Amino acid sequence: MQSVHTLLEIVLRTTCIYLLILAGVRITGKREVGQMTPFDLTLLLLLSNAVQNAMTGTDTSLAGGMAAALTLLILNYAIAELSGANRRFRKLVQGSPSLLIHDGELVMPHLAREHVTVDEVQRACREHGISCVADVALGVLEVDGSISLLKYDDVPANIHPPHRVKFLQKKQ
Repeated sequence: MQSVHTLLEIVLRTTCIYLLILAGVRITGKREVGQMTPFDLTLLLLLSNAVQNAMTGTDTSLAGGMAAALTLLILNYAIAELSGANRRFRKLVQGSPSLLIHDGELVMPHLAREHVTVDEVQRACREHGISCVADVALGVLEVDGSISLLKYDDVPANIHPPHRVKFLQKKQ
């Protein structure tokens, strides 16, 4: 039978690993699961293998694995609930959208900061049926990793240029 001390140690270890991986994923940037490259997938698989022993230590029992899995599920639920309830925490965990295209021009410092290539932006344009970046009024890298694009025809008339300029200045 597992001692309570061993199970609590697994919970603590798993919590530390979860927070470390969460911070690491947040720092590495925004990517949709569908946009994962072979490098991203390889990293994910290696990370999961690397941290397994760190979470459970020498305990390979069913109870130890269940304690680690339950801890991960509870932490994930708690983070999701807190993100939904607290805007600042959500911004910390998920990040905020980044302006990639403004008035038909790429915002190169933002692309560099977000590790988005010009090819990726051009692919997003093609996916939205837009022939070139010059036809885009606003292009935004969303927190989920997708790229949203608005053509000049799609931008509501009530949006005044100072708002867009302020948004651009805030992100630089």
